[in-house]
Amino acid sequence: MTILGIILLVIFCIVSLLLIFLVTIQDENSVGLGGIFGGSSDSAFGSSTPAFLVKATTVLAIVFMVLSLVVAIVNKSTDAEIAAEITAAAEAETSTSWPSAETEAETVSWDDAAAAEADAETAVAE
Repeated sequence: MTILGIILLVIFCIVSLLLIFLVTIQDENSVGLGGIFGGSSDSAFGSSTPAFLVKATTVLAIVFMVLSLVVAIVNKSTDAEIAAEITAAAEAETSTSWPSAETEAETVSWDDAAAAEADAETAVAE
């Protein structure tokens, strides 16, 4: 992710939090969470509070939509990048995968070693 993508993502998060806050404090006919910040009075931010909140919410909603498109365009992956990541993951998987058939044939498990010892002891005892 480039520096521009990170900066745009941080701005996008800030705008989304501000948009959530503005929608939450809007008071529509005394229903909602607007009373928490403004009390029972409708003039917490002045006489033109509803108009200001509606305009600010509209502007932030437009900025949110534009930023979401810009962040998506900046952070998109090309087909070549995706293919390179798949190839790298496949190479990493084959290097850390199960041992090959030659390696398995060379290694002796505990059960095989115990069986070989038991056969050797019975052969010596006879």
